[in-house]
Amino acid sequence: MGKKRIDQAIQNVLEQGDKVFVPYIMAGDGGLEQLPDQIAFLEEHGATVIELGIPFSDPVADGPTIQEAGIRALANGTTMAGVLDVLKKTQGKRSIPIVFMTYFNLIHAYGAGQFAADCEAAGVDGVIIPDLPLEEEDLAVPALSRHDLALIRLAAPTSPRKRLKEIAKRTEGFLYAVTVKGTTGARTEYAEEVTGYLQTLKSISDTPVLAGFGVSTPQHVKELGGHCDGVIVGSKIVQSLAEGNTEEVKELIKASKISLVKQA
Repeated sequence: MGKKRIDQAIQNVLEQGDKVFVPYIMAGDGGLEQLPDQIAFLEEHGATVIELGIPFSDPVADGPTIQEAGIRALANGTTMAGVLDVLKKTQGKRSIPIVFMTYFNLIHAYGAGQFAADCEAAGVDGVIIPDLPLEEEDLAVPALSRHDLALIRLAAPTSPRKRLKEIAKRTEGFLYAVTVKGTTGARTEYAEEVTGYLQTLKSISDTPVLAGFGVSTPQHVKELGGHCDGVIVGSKIVQSLAEGNTEEVKELIKASKISLVKQA
């Protein structure tokens, strides 16, 4: 469970020559009762780890698509406790690692110790906290460590190399490489400097590097995956699932399966 399960899942994918694929979904978008089926669908079609967003009223890192999904989830009455309850009741039905993406306000309100204990009990393996800087991590790290939860750090392209090195040294599970200056959301193209930035992170990180923010096409998955260990896809997955377009999701995941292309 926990950190080891994330490490093992990623290692298994990389060893077979594929790229890691982490889909983001918003818990409670469409109703919490749909969550187990969404997780099962993504696991069945080859996702490596699932990033599960917890809806929040002020999601500063999220673009319009994920913000709207959060609003729908909140309107459905989704809470942190509700998400944990569903995951706890259904944890025997999945083997894919689950990582929460949540803002620190929610953890603070819940109580960091109780949050970490309940995550462990529900089979959650790690957390991403985009508004918790390195300097404030003591607010969460001791509780997360006690319950074997990985704290996955985000690296921004605007950060100086010295800070990137510190983030890379501390991250657990994987290093989340933010590839754009701004919020999440689908984009048509990436700036050329993204390639160099990903290669820099690869050179300073002993932990797998995954590229996220704006990854929205199979071509993006292939292109960015060529410069790091895999990708995280959020807004496009959220949109496709909301529209019932499961084929689009399958195509995105399939683009990370390099071994399938080699076999063909």
